[in-house]
Amino acid sequence: MGDIPGYVRSCLDTGKLAFLAILVSGGITLQVLACALYDNWWPMLTAIMYVILPMPLMFFAGSDTSALISESESGWVDVVKFLTGASAVGSIAIPAILKHANVIGWGALSLQLSSYLVFIIAMVCFVRMDDNHDGYNVF
Repeated sequence: MGDIPGYVRSCLDTGKLAFLAILVSGGITLQVLACALYDNWWPMLTAIMYVILPMPLMFFAGSDTSALISESESGWVDVVKFLTGASAVGSIAIPAILKHANVIGWGALSLQLSSYLVFIIAMVCFVRMDDNHDGYNVF
């Protein structure tokens, strides 16, 4: 991408950011629909896990997201991987437990899991967008 002018790269980055915003807003919409359509707000417990999910990454990993994919010598990166995995499993387990206890129905469960899938796609796209950053200055 070295021969692409800076204004084109800036436009591409803006498009990527807009795509991430659309994904996240779609995930939030699915989350609210899972509660509002079935008049049961218990599935909103999953929103707590969505808030907790990126916290270990922000506090312990900093801006080095490449360490999450590769092996690391740091114990802090292992803590980040464990806490992120526990939060991800909790995001799936909460709706499954609510369904098992007959607190929510199949429709709410499917909307919750599709909301989780959209959020995971957004996170993967964000990490990939950050990894593909060539070090150029957009502004």
